[in-house]
Amino acid sequence: MSWWRTLLRWRGNTTCRAPAIPDELWAWTLALYPFISVRSEADLSRLRDLSAQFLATKEFHGAHGLVVTDQMAVAIAAQACLPVLRLGLGPYRGFVGIVVHSDEVVARRSVTDEDGVVHEYDEWLTGEAMEGGPVMLSWPDVAMAGETAAGAYNVVVHEFAHVLDMGDGEPNGMPPLSDKAARARWAQCLGDSYAAFCEALDCGDHTFLDPYGAQAPEEFFAVATEAFFVQPRSLRAEHPDLYSLLAGYFQQDPALTVRE
Repeated sequence: MSWWRTLLRWRGNTTCRAPAIPDELWAWTLALYPFISVRSEADLSRLRDLSAQFLATKEFHGAHGLVVTDQMAVAIAAQACLPVLRLGLGPYRGFVGIVVHSDEVVARRSVTDEDGVVHEYDEWLTGEAMEGGPVMLSWPDVAMAGETAAGAYNVVVHEFAHVLDMGDGEPNGMPPLSDKAARARWAQCLGDSYAAFCEALDCGDHTFLDPYGAQAPEEFFAVATEAFFVQPRSLRAEHPDLYSLLAGYFQQDPALTVRE
């Protein structure tokens, strides 16, 4: 029996901590994802513990016969827990299931235009987070995250940013915040950054952020969160105010805390 499936026996035990991720398995994860391994030793220790707790409380399902291995489960957990390193797992209580696919998934969509005409189309998805769960992920995109980080792309961080965003209902680019003043500051900063981003794209200007972020404020938040964790110095250079906003929310400053 795999280590991860053995860990599931711990589920519901509130008298002790979740068993630690084995050294070899954790070392494999760090080698695969340099944007994680550059973190401080204190961050890595906390992330390892949080990932074990995450694995003990979530249910993984491989779609169409895909077998979810220890390596796959830990790789997903480590990336999913990076955004909540300081926040804890509380924001993830609202869902349990994680569905892992062997490739992208085709989803049938329909939209109604202003004239009431319904348009149907196919959309290729590498991940999707639904209110209340589950979270769907394409394993090839998860596995390649170490390489795609150069382009500020990370499907796990993106989808779990949506999970955070949906903590108070429908996604709108604003996760649950403490008070009215904090929400006003968030709306102003994210709104200004989003407008500037869309304007830059309309003008044909280059931006390292994924143009997909222009779809809606909630997608901009998810795309910016990807960059915050895998290309923090680039985000800070191009969007300093947005970087500061995210640093305050996540209670992290990855541009400063990573090891050289």
